[in-house]
This record gives sequence, C-alpha cells and structure tokens, in this order.
Amino acid sequence: MADFDITALILSEHDAFRRAFTEIEQLGDVGQLRPRWRQLSDQLEVHAAGEEAVFYPALLVDVDDSEGDTEHAVKDHNEIRETTRKVDDHEVGTDAWWEAFRAAREATVDHLGEEETDVLPPFRESVSEQEREALGMRWMAFLEDHEGAKGLSGDEKDPEQYVQEHTP
Repeated sequence: MADFDITALILSEHDAFRRAFTEIEQLGDVGQLRPRWRQLSDQLEVHAAGEEAVFYPALLVDVDDSEGDTEHAVKDHNEIRETTRKVDDHEVGTDAWWEAFRAAREATVDHLGEEETDVLPPFRESVSEQEREALGMRWMAFLEDHEGAKGLSGDEKDPEQYVQEHTP
C-alpha cells in the first residue's frame, strides 16, 4: 500500500486510537486525563467527520451494495459521538467518568474492527491505488483543516439521509 492510500491512513489512525485509549487507561494523574481525553475525543470527531466527508462518499460510488455498510458506519459514528459526550458529562477521574470512558472505548473499538473487516477490504479491491492515493491526499487536507475538531459541529447525522444524499 502506498503512503497516502486512504485505507492505510485510516488504519494508522485506528491503531493510534487503540493506543490512546490504552494510554489514558494507564494514566494515574487526573490532571493528565483531562487534556489527553480532550485530544482523543477531538481526534475521534475529526476522524468520523473525515470518513463522512471523504471516504464513505467514495465507498458508495465505487463499491457495489455498500449502502448498508455506510448506513451502519454513520450509526456507529453517532454512537461514538454520543458516548464521548457522556464522558464529558462527568468529573474527570471519577468512577462515572471511567465507566463512560469505557463505553466510549467499546463503541469505538467495535466500530474500528467492523470497518477493518467489512468495509476497507472491499474498498481496496474495488478502487485503484491511484484513486486511493488521491482520496488519501483529500483525507490529509481534511485532517489539517479541522485539527482539534476546528469547524466541526459534532452533530449526529441521519444515516438513511446520509446514504441517500451520497448515493449516485
């Protein structure tokens, strides 16, 4: 896979998210939890919004019968958004905060695994390396434009409407 292949970039971020959840779980200092969680929460939103802006529209165009996977992914993104907001509803480091954190982790890790097994492989098979690299460049530009979740609302999307709007 090329360095800028969108699937490789997405997988790299998936690995970083798993590591970040583990790192946060191991932090003992509450003062470190708040900024590290905020950073991860923002990264999760940028990733979801980036997939919705760059990756999933291409999936719908280039991969036959991808409507169900796309709708499911948008539902998952909504669940991740909801669970990350719930973490922020609690005082950092409390039992309730950790419980909400673990729910966000579970929702995220489940979604990452589904994308890695059900979505990315057929995309790689159906889309040329050149197109995947072009999408990867758009992906990188999106991440740069929205670093720290700048300009992103974090609002949930209607999965069915999303698919309708992006299906050719």
